[in-house]
Amino acid sequence: MSFKSPNAADRSPDLVFASDNSAGAAPEIIEALARASAGSVSAYGADPISRSATGRVREVFDHDADLHCVSTGSAANAVALAALADPWGSILCHRTAHIQVDECGAPEFFTGGAKLTLLDGDNGKIDPAELSRAVRHRVGDVHSVQPQVLSLTQATEWGTAYSVDEVRALSGIARDAGLRVHLDGARIANALAAADCSPAEMTWRAGVDILSLGITKNGGLTTDAIVSFDPDLRRRLGYRVKRAGQLTSKMRFSSAQVDAYLTDDLWLRNAAHANAMAQRLADGLRSAHVEIVAPVDTNMIFCRLEAATVAKLRNSGFVFHYGIPEPGVARLVTSFATSTESVDALTAAVADSSGHG
Repeated sequence: MSFKSPNAADRSPDLVFASDNSAGAAPEIIEALARASAGSVSAYGADPISRSATGRVREVFDHDADLHCVSTGSAANAVALAALADPWGSILCHRTAHIQVDECGAPEFFTGGAKLTLLDGDNGKIDPAELSRAVRHRVGDVHSVQPQVLSLTQATEWGTAYSVDEVRALSGIARDAGLRVHLDGARIANALAAADCSPAEMTWRAGVDILSLGITKNGGLTTDAIVSFDPDLRRRLGYRVKRAGQLTSKMRFSSAQVDAYLTDDLWLRNAAHANAMAQRLADGLRSAHVEIVAPVDTNMIFCRLEAATVAKLRNSGFVFHYGIPEPGVARLVTSFATSTESVDALTAAVADSSGHG
């Protein structure tokens, strides 16, 4: 059985730029799910497909890592952080981090009360000086939460990407102070596609203890994952995943997605396409005299649009977020499925709406 995406020439431009979550699943992943459905296998991850997925993760990251499939990125973040932080601990993150603004208190709930300590920095990146101060804040004071975990978002909520040197520097500050390091990699494939480095160099070799591996935003269907580089977390994570209701009985279907995602660099190819579409869109917007307010490192663009232009675009059927992260700013997101036709249609509509057509 073969599944193919419709040819771009056979479809109208996709007008949805609200999120890469809006895209469908990659054909390779749908095919993997169809193959996984054949026959009967052991449940709860004791199956050949799950073993293959774990092997694939270890090969790609060049590490004897542990893989735990979960249903959402929020589950990956919350369970991973619960394995690292005590209830009296604090988790240091950027004030725009997804764990702060978009997860409804899940990290605090799953850790049993750990506090998120919010740090600043330009374009979604934590400022090293801010982190240096925060890791020393009231250490040993029984009246205060204790700094325990640094959580980095890669790529950031502004679509910017930390370089390997930046990840290593921030992780070094944290580890020197005795903190563990979590990487929210909902869009790590996009960051890797934009960088000249390996997955290992971006993660454990740069000081990361545990990774939330994003899959859904980049061609997956129902699965994200936790990748742990610390063998001491093995049993703790296993129990945490089960207690959170994330140990799926038919794990082969989650594992099949991870396996296909990492096979033949599908994840990096999908992300590179999404990044390229964002660059094409950014170039078109600049030609239409639209201000881009943050570096376009990956697949997200933040730009200033007049309210009248926004209204015209929405009346034309375009879907995107406006007023994020501040009034007057639009967030436009491309995906592995975004076509050049869709990008060019949006560019033309913006130019016409703003009088630069």
